[in-house]
Amino acid sequence: MSLPKIALFDLDNTLLPIDSDYAWGEFMIARGWVEPVEFKRGNDHFYEQYKAGELNVHAYVRFATAAIVRAGAANSIAAHADFMGSVVQKSIRPEASALLEQHRLAGDMVVIVTATNEFVTRPIATAFGVSELIAVELERDCTQGGSGWITGAIEGVPSFREGKVTRVQQWLRSRGWDWDTVHTTFYSDSINDLPLLEKANVAVATNPDPRLRALATERGWRILELFK
Repeated sequence: MSLPKIALFDLDNTLLPIDSDYAWGEFMIARGWVEPVEFKRGNDHFYEQYKAGELNVHAYVRFATAAIVRAGAANSIAAHADFMGSVVQKSIRPEASALLEQHRLAGDMVVIVTATNEFVTRPIATAFGVSELIAVELERDCTQGGSGWITGAIEGVPSFREGKVTRVQQWLRSRGWDWDTVHTTFYSDSINDLPLLEKANVAVATNPDPRLRALATERGWRILELFK
């Protein structure tokens, strides 16, 4: 009997030709939710750390979510709906949708695995028609009389670098599977995702950054230019 097939996709610069986390930061600047010069400097700094594989994900998430912590749930959710309409929907390319549909038609389970937080990415996954999302989960204030809204801290293991392997393993085990009882394909653009690329049965370097492109060439991994 053949093994269940799981198609794992990174999101930013893989399925999307943009970094949704960075774009959300730019959207908050335009909306006046953050001081533009200071925030842009910080956002650019963390983005360069990410590209270099040196990001402190806990510090970044506190920085990136500070404005929505202040704004509260209703205002933040409404702003994100505007973000989806003005930024994300325009960035969903037919090539990405076709690749997802190709896996669905083959009977594969499709999962998005991203280092961007769940607030930013859950509506994006829904727009792609993907219900299974593994993202950075955010702690909520569930204390007596608390707001129930996010605090800026990460809940559990962040799905970043080695944490993506851990989170996918948790997801598999929640369904009674393990690495040796499924066949996994993972699409990613980033050298940060090397741990999961090495763990998957099939690694596809998708719109790869220079370091991943060089490694994929060396190892004979498929290189997919999804957004030619």
